[in-house]
Amino acid sequence: MSQVLINGAADAPNRVLLAHGAGAGMEHSVMASIAEELADARIQVVRFEFPFMQKTRLDGRRRPPDRTPALIASWQEMVREFAHPRLFLAGKSLGGRMASLVVDELRAELGAEALSPAGLIMLGFPFTPPNKPAQFRGDHLATLTTPSLLVQGERDAFGNKDAVLGYTLSPNIQTMWVTDGDHSFSPRKASGSTLNNNIAAIVATMRSFILAH
Repeated sequence: MSQVLINGAADAPNRVLLAHGAGAGMEHSVMASIAEELADARIQVVRFEFPFMQKTRLDGRRRPPDRTPALIASWQEMVREFAHPRLFLAGKSLGGRMASLVVDELRAELGAEALSPAGLIMLGFPFTPPNKPAQFRGDHLATLTTPSLLVQGERDAFGNKDAVLGYTLSPNIQTMWVTDGDHSFSPRKASGSTLNNNIAAIVATMRSFILAH
């Protein structure tokens, strides 16, 4: 079995499979806070790491992310290993983008087994690299058929509110704007919010989305 971190009840009727972003692994404070606050008797959260981050954990040397085919293969493997009647794919930044590339295909493949993913949660989608608007990574989101939740900081350098409102997104995507949040959902002091408040709001929205689908 893959090395994972699990929060919540083993017999929870909903399971969230949560992947990390490009720069930090499954123990990052934001990942940990979301997993720990979301998990309860109704929702189990399973965090995992992509191969490049597993290697970094072993030797401490930072690496760039694996190539897209390897990241997608990792998602496919984890979905099968942690299959559940109500499984939600979730990911921070890179992890959410990779999940969004594979979730519709997985729903088609696993539908006959009644184990198709119930939904997708994207936490800080990396629409473009900072200051490189021409390198758009969200074309596929216009045709996404899976019920989805996009959680995006209002001033995320990888896709702020003004920019994202101009993109064509599938009607199956529900968007939550995180108050003055950057890519890690941190607000500025002058905003009147705090990171803890933002995470609490994110968790509440995630819980509502999961229980509604």
